[in-house]
Amino acid sequence: MAVKDQVLDMSPLGMIFTVIKSSEDTNGKSLDLAWDLLPQCNMIDPLYHIHPEAIETYHILEGEMEFYISDKWITATKGDKLRVEIGVKHAFRNPTDKIVKVYNTHEPALKMAEYFEDVCKVVDLAKNKNTNRVSMKNIKTLLLFGTLMMNYRQEIIAVDPPDFLVRLLGSISRFLGIDYKLKE
Repeated sequence: MAVKDQVLDMSPLGMIFTVIKSSEDTNGKSLDLAWDLLPQCNMIDPLYHIHPEAIETYHILEGEMEFYISDKWITATKGDKLRVEIGVKHAFRNPTDKIVKVYNTHEPALKMAEYFEDVCKVVDLAKNKNTNRVSMKNIKTLLLFGTLMMNYRQEIIAVDPPDFLVRLLGSISRFLGIDYKLKE
């Protein structure tokens, strides 16, 4: 379980999150994170997704980034606040050459902290050891992320790539015994 000040390093995906308030700190009402989005984060293969039971908010503290909300990309800059309602398709990216700082919340917290901790595990297994990057074109990566997404359906559901494909990959991964929680 994530705790206050814990760093969730997903830098091979272009993201580093720090827990500001854990689910325990808020009695489950929210998970509050400070994000550092590295330059060019999510410019290739952003995960378009929904949160079926939570509202997500973003407050841009520094820099400029883009959000896909519902059906279009919009630019957000320092001081902007965005709110994504339950079930709304969204994604984000940093098209700039600077780090973007964001205050992010998920309300209620559900198991989003555990999801991000598991993303870190998947990234560690999936990253190319030479480049320290994760390619979503790699079958091992796709299978690992399929399993991950199957474990957190209350928290997050993929829209693009399509949910049925992510679930299929997760099922294949489970059938093959691929599990990011086990050391390889």
